Amino acid sequence: MLTRIDLRGGVRDPRRLLPRAQLDVSVAVERIRPLVEAVREHGYPAIREASERFDGVSPEHLRVPVEVIRAAEGELDPQVRAALLESITRARKVHDDQRRTDHTTRVVAGGTVTERWLPVDRVGLYVPGGLAMYPSTVVMNVVPAQAAGVRSLVVVSPPQKENGGLPDRRVLAACALLGVDEVYAVGGAHAVAMLAYGATVDPAGEQRCDPVDMITGPGNIWVTAAKRLLRGVVGIDAEAGPTEIAILADHTADPAHVAADLVSQAEHDPLAASVLVTPSAELADAVDAELARQVPAAKHAERIGTALRGEQSGVVLVDDLEAGLRVVDAYAAEHLEIQTENPREWALRVRNAGAIFVGAWSPVSLGDYCAGSNHVLPTGGCARHSSGLSVQSFLRGVHLVEYTEQALREVAPHVVTLAGVEDLPAHGQAVSVRFPGGVS
Repeated sequence: MLTRIDLRGGVRDPRRLLPRAQLDVSVAVERIRPLVEAVREHGYPAIREASERFDGVSPEHLRVPVEVIRAAEGELDPQVRAALLESITRARKVHDDQRRTDHTTRVVAGGTVTERWLPVDRVGLYVPGGLAMYPSTVVMNVVPAQAAGVRSLVVVSPPQKENGGLPDRRVLAACALLGVDEVYAVGGAHAVAMLAYGATVDPAGEQRCDPVDMITGPGNIWVTAAKRLLRGVVGIDAEAGPTEIAILADHTADPAHVAADLVSQAEHDPLAASVLVTPSAELADAVDAELARQVPAAKHAERIGTALRGEQSGVVLVDDLEAGLRVVDAYAAEHLEIQTENPREWALRVRNAGAIFVGAWSPVSLGDYCAGSNHVLPTGGCARHSSGLSVQSFLRGVHLVEYTEQALREVAPHVVTLAGVEDLPAHGQAVSVRFPGGVS
């Protein structure tokens, strides 16, 4: 089922040979540009028209009433409620420890620089609602934002025909559990545009979604395209692509575990990537046999099979674990599992991954829900330069520069000199004017 790529014998640059989904976001940007402009110009009518066209619903009011959100919590299955509360508790424990404190550096006598960490004021959180519903994504977006001290949180999620044009009720219930009461039944590129520009959300123009400062959360290619188009108008967390898992495994790995973990990510989307990197051809054969057994028995067998057979998935054979480490670093997976002898030793040597799951008892699905880590992670190789969502995502470092007259006098000649080198004499004058007697 999985294509094999044989890199035994050594490859200088494995990156170009590794499986990866081919997505042209730039084409999608041009497709959604007119819609984004329509939302900016017209607000509610453009959003409602897009909801009718793409979601098959045309709600009268886009904002979900607070009483509906609370009712969704009250109707929540007790087991689902307990699982969400456990996820929230564990996520809060991890993310509360990520808080940063202000720090003052004494550069010289009378001269200090203080780094302050200030939260973004208002954040829009996108929760997908396509092939699957994701109340867990509400948790993963809201918890770090709250831990950072974000003042105002708004959630958008696509309307569901089967739920009377409202977002999925489990998504609404998760919002209620987290104390978020500003929720809009809007999805896709038009939801991102609404968050970025602000818009009226009812026919009379009496209600309004105020613009946000930052948008986070995963979505389909149209959501990603809108985030790219509007980056600069608002901040974004990342351009999320299809989910991906890479597993670095040796002969000690249980093929049933490896196969199940590959299947678990393929379940998300036909474009999801599942990649096994191993020096053991015997393990690769055993995993193939397990996939042949597990996939037909899965609820979403067709979707999973499409993902596993796609160009984005495969088995990469390598000479040894050292070569495997080079391959997974080149791949820079969103989720990387290490199923080897001494897995922690190998995990500590990994340079590029969104999150690393160490050993046989730390599957990716644990991180999706209840590990305490965040599941909003960089995809498409972006783990080489980007991090997953965290408290830091919602904080801005601001420097407070405080110098006394004497401290400025002492450094003034250097400032004037550097201003001259860069042919910006007014910069130097802004310092020397403070010292009529000269700065030398």
